[in-house]
Amino acid sequence: MSTNFARPRRVFAGALAVAASMLLVSCAAAPAPAGTNGSGSNADAASDFLPCIVSDEGGFNDNSFNALGLQGVTDAAEELGVDHIEVQSDSESDYAPNIASLVDQGCSVIVATGYLLAAATKESAAANPDINFIMIDDNSIDAPNVKAVVFDTSQSGYLVGYTAASYTTTGKVGTFGGANIPPVTLYMDGFADGVARYNEDKGTSVEVIGWDLATQEGQFTGNFTDINAAKVLSQTMLDQGADIILPVGGPIYQGTAEAMRDAGGDLALLGVDADMYLMAPDYSDLILTSIARNMPLSISTVIQDDAAGDFTNDEYVGTLENGGVAISPFHDFEDKVAPTLADEIATLQEGIIDGSIVVNSTSKP
Repeated sequence: MSTNFARPRRVFAGALAVAASMLLVSCAAAPAPAGTNGSGSNADAASDFLPCIVSDEGGFNDNSFNALGLQGVTDAAEELGVDHIEVQSDSESDYAPNIASLVDQGCSVIVATGYLLAAATKESAAANPDINFIMIDDNSIDAPNVKAVVFDTSQSGYLVGYTAASYTTTGKVGTFGGANIPPVTLYMDGFADGVARYNEDKGTSVEVIGWDLATQEGQFTGNFTDINAAKVLSQTMLDQGADIILPVGGPIYQGTAEAMRDAGGDLALLGVDADMYLMAPDYSDLILTSIARNMPLSISTVIQDDAAGDFTNDEYVGTLENGGVAISPFHDFEDKVAPTLADEIATLQEGIIDGSIVVNSTSKP
């Protein structure tokens, strides 16, 4: 079986034809939330309605997961014309006390940003049935006042994995996570499966370093804050021949970017949660594309529904079909990727939406 990793350098023909399918999801038009009037303000919102949010240990300045969660809360508060409260966690030991502090401050709804807050959220929700909770990236809590907001990032990860396999010149791509938890490995599963699809379609043998889809074993920094550990791990992957890396875990992408800066050469960084090209302009020249998800719109809509008295505990799952997840544009790499790639990605996306392509992941929500 022949392997060809030559990278085309022609203009990204067909980009306009599929632009709609590759837009950053946070730019999508929001559905009108219940209780809003034509001007976009919520005349029915009670003046004492108070939306609140607690971060995970990554903090609100991560330019990623927590920042997007906070944006959803501030968007809702602005739309409703109310204040909000945000409280940042510096470690896992802060989760329960931070949630308790929000309860004490009279919050109407509390957004728990991340899988690691699930235990503290479950306990607080049981003790405070009159307060609603929005649980991001975890659907394990069965309670009338807890709504799970989760995203099937394996779908957009699949498209990004295929893209990475198409772009590599070394035949090796890397990925690692902040923690070995389902919301993280979900990205990595989709990424690895997308690489496998490219190999199947093209007769290549692109290797994924850092994650084994079959065994569910891989590499992790152990948390979402250790930028230096991420840099060391990324340098190891670069030394092993990877020229594209997907770090999954909020701010740890900074470690990968710095390792790439030190190494030099034709390398590419893949983002998660948002279009990292826009969120991290200092590294935009490195960013090929991102596994994006529309956290701000999802969170803002649920909060506004709650203010209008329409809160339910029905789970929300963001997918390619409903715009909850997406592959972001190629930006500065548009003239570097294969001229057929845009059409191939569009076809794969259609297959995932219509069910003819099933992305492999044991961590699906």
